[in-house]
Amino acid sequence: MTSTEILVTIFIGLGTAFCFLGALGLLRMPDFYSRMQATTKGTTLGVGLVMIGVALFFREGPAVTRAIALVLFLFATAPVGGHMVARAAYILGVPLWPGTKSDAMADAYGRHVADDDEDVVDYL
Repeated sequence: MTSTEILVTIFIGLGTAFCFLGALGLLRMPDFYSRMQATTKGTTLGVGLVMIGVALFFREGPAVTRAIALVLFLFATAPVGGHMVARAAYILGVPLWPGTKSDAMADAYGRHVADDDEDVVDYL
């Protein structure tokens, strides 16, 4: 194996691991907001690393240009999209996990973290 092939293998392997961890976070996290955070970070880093591996493998031509453009587009849009979806869910009243310690947006939107004696609807 050449050093380029080793780097390609490392980048694609790490990207695959991040995508897997994002999917695992989707299954294991307790509430909608934690799931959004896990999947957004996992897929952004995972696909970004895979595309860097693709660019290293092909080295020249349209594949490299497309891979770099995809990484830039993904890093610019995925976190913003995840933030917008999470904020919309918060405004629509999707409940926080009962173990949530603080709610930085409670004053702005008139919501407060549920106490232990309150019933929290968990429909997600």
